[in-house]
Amino acid sequence: MPDGRTGGSARAFELLEPLVRAATVRVHAAPGGYDSAGTGPTWGSGFFIAPGWVLTCAHVVGEGGAGVRLAGREVGISFFPGGDTTAGGTVAGRVECVLPERLEERRPGRRALWDLPDLALVRVLSPVTHTCVWLTDRARPRLDEAAYFGCTEELGIREITGRTTRLRGIAGGGAAIRLGDEDEIEAGMSGGPVVDLARGEVIGVVKARRHTGGGGLAVSVAQLRTLPMAATGQTGLYRRVMQAHDLYHYDRHLSDLDNRRTWTDVHDLLADDGADAYGGRGRLTPGERTTLCGLLAELPPPGSSEAVRELAEQARGEEPDGTLPAPLSWRDGLGLLHDPPGAGGEAAAMLRYATGVSVADHREPPAPGADEELWDWVRATAERLWRPLRRELAERHERGLDERERRRRQAAGRAALGRTRRPDGLPAGPSVLLEAWAHGWEDVYDWRVSVLAGPARPGRVTPVAAGVRARLAGLPEALRAPLAEGFRRCDTHEAAALLEVAVAPELFGLAVDEWAVSGGVPVGVQRPVVFRHPDAARGPAAEARWTRVQAGPLLDQRADCSRGRPRSPSPAWLEGLADTVVPVLCRDPAAEPALGALHSVRDAGYGVAVCRRPPADPGASCAPFHRGLREELAEAGRGAVLPQRLQALRQRAHGADPDAYWAAGLALVWEDPARALPEDEPLQGDL
Repeated sequence: MPDGRTGGSARAFELLEPLVRAATVRVHAAPGGYDSAGTGPTWGSGFFIAPGWVLTCAHVVGEGGAGVRLAGREVGISFFPGGDTTAGGTVAGRVECVLPERLEERRPGRRALWDLPDLALVRVLSPVTHTCVWLTDRARPRLDEAAYFGCTEELGIREITGRTTRLRGIAGGGAAIRLGDEDEIEAGMSGGPVVDLARGEVIGVVKARRHTGGGGLAVSVAQLRTLPMAATGQTGLYRRVMQAHDLYHYDRHLSDLDNRRTWTDVHDLLADDGADAYGGRGRLTPGERTTLCGLLAELPPPGSSEAVRELAEQARGEEPDGTLPAPLSWRDGLGLLHDPPGAGGEAAAMLRYATGVSVADHREPPAPGADEELWDWVRATAERLWRPLRRELAERHERGLDERERRRRQAAGRAALGRTRRPDGLPAGPSVLLEAWAHGWEDVYDWRVSVLAGPARPGRVTPVAAGVRARLAGLPEALRAPLAEGFRRCDTHEAAALLEVAVAPELFGLAVDEWAVSGGVPVGVQRPVVFRHPDAARGPAAEARWTRVQAGPLLDQRADCSRGRPRSPSPAWLEGLADTVVPVLCRDPAAEPALGALHSVRDAGYGVAVCRRPPADPGASCAPFHRGLREELAEAGRGAVLPQRLQALRQRAHGADPDAYWAAGLALVWEDPARALPEDEPLQGDL
């Protein structure tokens, strides 16, 4: 018999509206002097995503003039714990970060759309009591019924209101979500939350409205993963905020201090409308899901994005979608496990994943008992599932413990011998590969960015992004976002990943090491950068020469000049050199004789060579370059450490060290046979 309740999206809106309104804020100018708190025009909206953290749009905090710096700016935040604008408070907040970072230099004109993702994180400067929304862990939204909220003055009073709509698609490569035209987005709603009514989670941030009618655009909250990465050994802002988000909801779920509804309670009520939406054998219950996220947040963050992706792949039974933003937290790994193939469903996949996390090597020791508490919860939760799954999880846990103990014994043995760096120099993990191909005689290039899995998984390539017909001068801007995504996937808390640039020899002068991808610091200062021949010589002779160069001692040999005069080395001369020679080229790689010398060096099987871009003064002597490099190779002693040594040289030059000026434009050719390049042919633009 019907119970008289509304159903579907209408009921979901009724249940979620109080929670969302209580977490939504009004953004305005910071109070100053004798101003009354909260007065002045509304710039836009925002919402609490973690204790003390408000998410909004960059164009909202950019209100008030192009001359105002965004990051570090103070703004006013008016919040309404009960959802009622007559009973709330106002505090100051500081803009900690805006996305994309280049908004500081490339702010759009008035009434123009700001570049995606157009997000800003604001830190509240005073301790306040407030509620937080539940953020989705999915990197891509489901096109379903939704609601958006924000501050409006439609009836002459300021209030937080919400409207329902339907998601119509995605745009901007998945960064933006199209909102339907069922209702109109009012002025002041920019920066407010967009809620998936079917799942009860915030999926986006209202960005813009259409000028011709209702509907508009929102930014996917998954774009928070593009926040600048932290320095090596530090926990980034994204991971800290998401950890605080999950612990907030975990604590609220466990607390018995009040009887107010939590997001987990509402998820339980939403599940009543679905036969197996939650709580059946296929999925975890909302309470189990909140608990799992909280237990994962109690652990140190993962050492790398690839560590999360690998555990998700093992739990899911297939490789996750490589086009999604890199998973940076343990929670993000859960978002890769929805709708897995085969039997067992999401619950089984998430319990397998949690088992893997419980025996993982963490970047720092977890709190005492935190990993055991996670495993105890997995084992207890599996009791309501299938007996074969319980046995499988126990076996996975035992194997994981044994493997972790083996790795720790090996690490202890290395420490006892006093070795603080891997013997082979570069980490054995994944690297970022940039490929570029010229369009015949045209001055345009196709490009592709991928992740090479590294020596542990030779031949495995995961695409990140690709493009066609980019001008040479436009490559740095076109590749900024794809390279940043590749670095997020490959960097670990111990080291920045290697960047491999596979281009024709005439492009070995490409100033990739000077590009600023994130934080304004040149790529070559942040990480090792090497060049690759797309068609390098392979075979026993080349591999033998590579092995001997890695062991050293290294000898330098001028390949395209003799006492400052240009020359073209013959193949016979190159083949007759000692096996530990590193050919050095000082001429413009795009012109003879250096171009011919690069081809000859490749054909002779030299896997390690050094070249440089032409100096600003064409008449400058190359003697300081050769002299400095001779000393550097002698100090390095072996080829294995050259990528890091040359990165250190770039760091010194970037820091204006006068003893490193000779290294400007230096490039390392590095044909590691353990890092095979893809063999497929590039696309050549439109037919």
